[in-house]
Amino acid sequence: MSELVFQDVPQVELLQWLARGSLKQKLLRTIRLWVWLRSLYGDRQERLALNDSFTYAEWRDAFFSFTHTKSEEVPGLHDPDCPCAKTTQEWLFNEKTGVVAHQWQESLMAHTGITDSRKVLKRRLFGITRRSLQSDLEVLADLGWLVYKNEKYYRVSEFPQRPVTPNDEAESNKLSVYELNFLHDDLVGFAQNQFQKINGVQRFFLKVDYVVPRSTLDAVDDWQYQLRELWAKTPVPPIKLTYASAKVGHQLDCIVYPVCIYYVQRAVYLCAYGESPDKQSEWYNFRLDRIQKMIPLSWDYSGLPLNLGQNYQKHILPSPDNITLEMSKAWGFDFYLPSQLMLLRFDRQFCDRYVKGTERHDTFEEISYQQVQRLIQREIKQPHQQDLLKVLAKRSQKDAYYQARIRYQDNEHRDNNLVMRLRAWQPKVEVLTPWDLRQSFAADAATQFMLYHN
Repeated sequence: MSELVFQDVPQVELLQWLARGSLKQKLLRTIRLWVWLRSLYGDRQERLALNDSFTYAEWRDAFFSFTHTKSEEVPGLHDPDCPCAKTTQEWLFNEKTGVVAHQWQESLMAHTGITDSRKVLKRRLFGITRRSLQSDLEVLADLGWLVYKNEKYYRVSEFPQRPVTPNDEAESNKLSVYELNFLHDDLVGFAQNQFQKINGVQRFFLKVDYVVPRSTLDAVDDWQYQLRELWAKTPVPPIKLTYASAKVGHQLDCIVYPVCIYYVQRAVYLCAYGESPDKQSEWYNFRLDRIQKMIPLSWDYSGLPLNLGQNYQKHILPSPDNITLEMSKAWGFDFYLPSQLMLLRFDRQFCDRYVKGTERHDTFEEISYQQVQRLIQREIKQPHQQDLLKVLAKRSQKDAYYQARIRYQDNEHRDNNLVMRLRAWQPKVEVLTPWDLRQSFAADAATQFMLYHN
């Protein structure tokens, strides 16, 4: 018999980890998984009299009363003492768990947005079919709580890593800077000071646009969970992604090393090194909702891209710090594109109201009219240099001028999030350089004029 004992209480943080995705959509199954674990690894009062290897039928006979159905139908209320008769709230809120109902419900609402969980809590947790229970066992095996072989399930000798509820209540009500280091520096203070309710009222909210369709949210959550599991391995393995690329226009496979995840401009991206969809770059930002399949590979896989295999052999695989450094050098999330000089002219009044004094990028700064002249003469080649100097001669020295380094190769390879920011400033901004981007904006303006003119 295994010496391991599982006594974790069903706090929402643990349930979220067990859910492998959307806890809101998988709530009942996730609570049921917690009960499964107490029945398999609990203390003497909870642990079932099972061998370390068992079948579903053996677990069923040990867990339920002898009158519980052995067929495929949903069990009726055949015995008030059978575990299938107990409601979800009876499993959760009792002297054994010590979980306080209203506190747990508040935590659930904060994590999932479920404002009224009473209907869910009154449902019979194990009033489900044999097939659903069999599926629970498969999930536990996938999560590393059981091993399946020879048509039997085996208890494990070591539990997977999981969230552990702090014993010190004060610690559970405190967020550290380390835990919040994924946020923008200026937001960390807000989150630390305002994450708790004040006199029962939540006063701080973080609203972000998220364009991922609801139909793919479960898949996105699963990809994030799988990546978290992969990053816990040593060494972190390469993966093969099947990706529906908007840029290329069709589905394809890319073998990459997963580095980190970023939420940027309305979606979540995996920054990965190896192959890009267009095969033009060693880096690429893959939008998670467009990933169709993710398969872990081994480092001795014969089909690894040459650059990936070489970096692994030399122990120089990239880290998130490499990405942070590259993004600090030029404005734009597509950090693997070349860096180019961008010069902008703003309407002075608009700039003073909405641009001046704001943070855009480390390289974004106001410069004088004369500095713009010198930069064009120094950085821009003919014939565009002469054309831009003629444009500048017609502009007012009283306008506002800014420079920045941006991620831009050409109009096919540019950071679209940056382009959308520039478009949002139109018509109060004029792109002077890069020349190709200026011409693209001019063509867009002409097309837009014809739409409204007609």
